[in-house]
Amino acid sequence: MSTTGSATPLSHRPSGWAAPIRELRRFFRPSRDRWRDFRNRKLADPAFQQGAARFWLTRPFARRSSRRLFDLVAGFVYSQALAAAVELGLFDRLKRGPRTLPEIAAATDLAPEAAERLLRALAAIDLVEIDDSEEEVVYGLGPLGAALVGNPGAEAMIRHHKDVYRDLSDPVALLKGNGPPTRLSKLWPYAAAPGGTPPGDGDVAAYTDLMAASQDIVAEEVLGSYDLSWAKRMLDLGGGDGRFLRRVAARHPDIELHLMELPAVAEIARQRIGDTRFGRRITVHQGDFFTDPFPEGGFDLVTLVRILHDHEDAEALKLLTRAREVLRPGGVVLVAEPMAGSDDSAAIADAYFGFYLLAMGRGRPRTPREIGRLMSEAGLSRIHEVPTALPVATGMVLGEIPRRNVAFT
Repeated sequence: MSTTGSATPLSHRPSGWAAPIRELRRFFRPSRDRWRDFRNRKLADPAFQQGAARFWLTRPFARRSSRRLFDLVAGFVYSQALAAAVELGLFDRLKRGPRTLPEIAAATDLAPEAAERLLRALAAIDLVEIDDSEEEVVYGLGPLGAALVGNPGAEAMIRHHKDVYRDLSDPVALLKGNGPPTRLSKLWPYAAAPGGTPPGDGDVAAYTDLMAASQDIVAEEVLGSYDLSWAKRMLDLGGGDGRFLRRVAARHPDIELHLMELPAVAEIARQRIGDTRFGRRITVHQGDFFTDPFPEGGFDLVTLVRILHDHEDAEALKLLTRAREVLRPGGVVLVAEPMAGSDDSAAIADAYFGFYLLAMGRGRPRTPREIGRLMSEAGLSRIHEVPTALPVATGMVLGEIPRRNVAFT
């Protein structure tokens, strides 16, 4: 087995460095605190803000900071303008080429004034470009709009955000846990408490579609960052409709592939996989991966793609332990999901998924080190992080078992 790129060990870092680094941070903490207090007093001073905005040397930084702060304040409006454009099919129309305002207004069934208001809002956030070089102004895709057209998973999430925003309408009540039941907690099958009411078939299908739509970019990151060709038998836990395994099947024709899902989702997976050329290569098993037996025969590789962060630590540990128990000697458990603790992924992991999972009712984003600790407690070893090209989409952590049989207690 191999990785493309250098893996970052989590369990084999020199433990002797931890204490000296902690002592150095403790030694310099008073200086850091004084600097932080001075910086914050200055930034909170209106006179300093005005002076920084006027002085030529600090003006670019002041403007950039003001823009970032206003983006945070206005973020909801930006996202709603984006949602309106997606719902109206605006980007699909513009991908065929620039259009005039009357053409766009007629295609979206908006009054020209409303269409222009929306287009100018989208242009301000790089989703649309306005070309007024000729007598008649035309509107085309901006750089972010063009990227969105090539990412159907992002569009699916934008449509899904109606439920997310409803659940986040009172964020303080959500944080305190005294708000009404959230929409997300009712939609996800695994978010229901034992004995609770499962979601309707329509909800299961809709959210299986959502996960499938956003799975391609994750699958590409996993397959582009880690070589699976060494594995002979693979189990994907919670793999939805099999989108990820179909990508694996296309790239690795010799791996025997298995998927385990809840009964309602497993039925959808059987139908969709059966309609593809991989129908005979992927075996779908139904069951709860916390309580029901795993498929027999042992596996070289068990994957959890965007699964672990949906569960609390005790559940995640149980899941990793059960995954380790079905590994053959030398087998690997692979966890792939957006991970906290990195500048590249903090916004989506800590901010977006932090609140998203809170609304869902369980789970939290974790750092690679936290995942590694859970893997170690589950009996896995040689735990290491595999770098990916787009950590904002997914990070990867692997844990193995020795190539000889070991008794775990």
